[in-house]
Amino acid sequence: MTDPVIRTLDDSTAHLFDALPDPLRLSETHRRTRYRNDWKRVALRDGRVVARAAWWGRPEDTEPLLVNWLDVAEGEEAAGAELLRSAPWRADELELDLPSGWRDVPALRAAAETRFGAAREAGYELLVERFNYRWTPECGLPEPPGRLVFTPEPDDSVFLGILRDISTATLDAHARRAVAKGGVELAAREDLEIFHWFPSPREWWRIARTPEGDPVGIHVPARNPSGPCVAYIGVLPGQRGHGYAYDLLVECTRFLAEQGARTIGAATDQGNFPMAAHFTRAGYPVVRERVNFWAAGSSVPDDTVTTR
Repeated sequence: MTDPVIRTLDDSTAHLFDALPDPLRLSETHRRTRYRNDWKRVALRDGRVVARAAWWGRPEDTEPLLVNWLDVAEGEEAAGAELLRSAPWRADELELDLPSGWRDVPALRAAAETRFGAAREAGYELLVERFNYRWTPECGLPEPPGRLVFTPEPDDSVFLGILRDISTATLDAHARRAVAKGGVELAAREDLEIFHWFPSPREWWRIARTPEGDPVGIHVPARNPSGPCVAYIGVLPGQRGHGYAYDLLVECTRFLAEQGARTIGAATDQGNFPMAAHFTRAGYPVVRERVNFWAAGSSVPDDTVTTR
């Protein structure tokens, strides 16, 4: 068997990216995602595409932020790994979107595990598995519990302080990775940077308080490149145990619906059982699952399991 030939694509060879079956329906998942052709790569064996990957970044980025499309033909894990390993950029994160319930369908499970094998051979380690949700008006608007007061706050330092406190006891794997790498300050600042990256108005961010004025947490309704989304739900450690995350989720959902959202995307780590239950209660169906890998050697707790 000949060695694979790795090609980075351009406008004249972009068609090669479509020359591979799509059992995990990634083309449907990423139909709104804009990829640069020169951030797409394929592996060919005897002229046939046996693996493909696409790196994604913001329009202003000079290098991609992550790999979020990887397809590998059966038995071609080594070619997929070489495709990733030989890239001129090293994205620390690789995420794979999968159909909901993929483990229960043998063909889907085999396709997913082939891609997992390529990722691991390329030096990536499992970080977390997540649920992806999508609310639509047909799901119905959840009724607000009425226990909290939500107000805007123009001062970033106030949000940063709350984010620090939330990061001291978070279940979110990405935040825990940041804490392990640089403490709660790094985790809080990474979250704040992401909030500012969203193209939606800064004025949408909200702090939740009890009627007596005690802070409870924050929620951030936003728009990302795919549309409206629940960007962040976070409850302060001292306020947990009362189900307040549900209150924040309801308020976030209703706010985005008032802005005209016809779909609202959201996600949470599968190990965050309380938040997953809140999404179910609020009428958010799981539409996809996501598996996130992180470059080997990153500082991540061994027991990691978005919503904080």
